[in-house]
Amino acid sequence: MMILFEYQLGVVCSILKGYYIKSAIMKKIIFFGVMLLISTALLFQSCGTSQNTAEREQLAASIQDAVKVPGFTFKATYAHPSGYKSIYLSPYYDVSISPDTVKAYLPFYGRAYSAPMDPREGGYKFTSTDFEYQASPAGRRGSWQVKIVFNDLDRPVTFHFDVWENGKGRLQVVDVNRQAISFQGDIIIGED
Repeated sequence: MMILFEYQLGVVCSILKGYYIKSAIMKKIIFFGVMLLISTALLFQSCGTSQNTAEREQLAASIQDAVKVPGFTFKATYAHPSGYKSIYLSPYYDVSISPDTVKAYLPFYGRAYSAPMDPREGGYKFTSTDFEYQASPAGRRGSWQVKIVFNDLDRPVTFHFDVWENGKGRLQVVDVNRQAISFQGDIIIGED
């Protein structure tokens, strides 16, 4: 019986020893495979980042030029009415700014203190040629503040833009006859 037990113990030990060797080899193969995968991913990411950095610098320079000499379009993607939840907008709402004209086509959500006679004039839908344009760098590097005061509308309306170098922007509309509303969106260069 003792011989049979020793034999079985020897078989079990040799099986475990072989399993340990195979397990150690598999661990090394898996370790080196994962390291190869991570280094390949980092290599491709670093190549993409250098290209994206150049593109970001080019975008920042073109946005800065477009803000200094008015020539950009603000495409609104979200509306943030005062006291209401945010609203996702269709891609048709925008404000086009050129040196001599501002075209606005934006919705309005909120409380109006005086309603227009024509119900189709509920939002901000106008073309202005008499306005004051002021652009200045904001507190953070790579951002600008643009203020547009309209002189040819039937009421005082002011647009305050915050423009960032990554192509994003925010618009706050101040209107004496309506609650304040803000919009979030993208800055497009070279589109009327």
